[in-house]
Amino acid sequence: MEALQELGYIEHQNLIIEYRDGQSDRLAELAAELVRLKLDLIVGVGTRELLALKAATSRIPIVMLYPGDPVGAGVVSSLTHPGGNITGTPLMFPDLGGKRLQLLHEIVPRLRRVTLVWNSQNASTAADMRATEVAAKSLGLTIRPLSVDSVSGLDGALAELTRERTDGVVVLQDTVMFTRRRAIAEAALRNSLPTAFPGRAYVESGGLLGYGPDLRAIAARAAVYVDKVVKGTRPADLPIEQPTKFELVINLKTAKALGLTIPPSVLARADQLIE
Repeated sequence: MEALQELGYIEHQNLIIEYRDGQSDRLAELAAELVRLKLDLIVGVGTRELLALKAATSRIPIVMLYPGDPVGAGVVSSLTHPGGNITGTPLMFPDLGGKRLQLLHEIVPRLRRVTLVWNSQNASTAADMRATEVAAKSLGLTIRPLSVDSVSGLDGALAELTRERTDGVVVLQDTVMFTRRRAIAEAALRNSLPTAFPGRAYVESGGLLGYGPDLRAIAARAAVYVDKVVKGTRPADLPIEQPTKFELVINLKTAKALGLTIPPSVLARADQLIE
């Protein structure tokens, strides 16, 4: 919204926004509802949301925000030539899960067994899952996948997490995880488990470390796409941008609560330390 304002779009003045936010079982319904409103453009946040929008319309321009792998998930056919009515800014760097695991291992050398919290229904996380498993193998770690596909199902998964004999937790990017990031971080902390998350917001909610694309920078670029489409450029002619700015954020308060000392080599790479 800040980026749109900088481009001259002021809500309730020259911009009208119809907001829709719902559970995964209502995405098709909400997408159809938006299409019936005959909007000039739709911004879709997340992979499953975009797939629902794609199924609902091939006419209304759609700007994507934060899908993990839009090509692998079938949102678009190509990054350079998206075709159709969808373009925008994804989180498409599927090796980040492996890098988060490596960082967690640097901080916790005793790490042997790791629970990987992910959503098996999210097509964008499949590549990230594979990259994390490859990293685990190279580090001699054992990965135990724990799938969560809904907000309502998270409580049961967290209860299972407390029963697991695990040394740490890695969380893959997903709307469900983002929505309940504080609950995940608190459950891990109660069980003295260090956590690696997709980015800053998770660490601000109590996670130990976060590594990923700068979400504010990606959102600002999405606003540029909105501006171009509104001014007449076809989504099919706008190549999809991959993230270029990444950040490592560490929560020193959480580290202290876990009795961990962050190695100087990791501290030197951190973009932000939360105290």
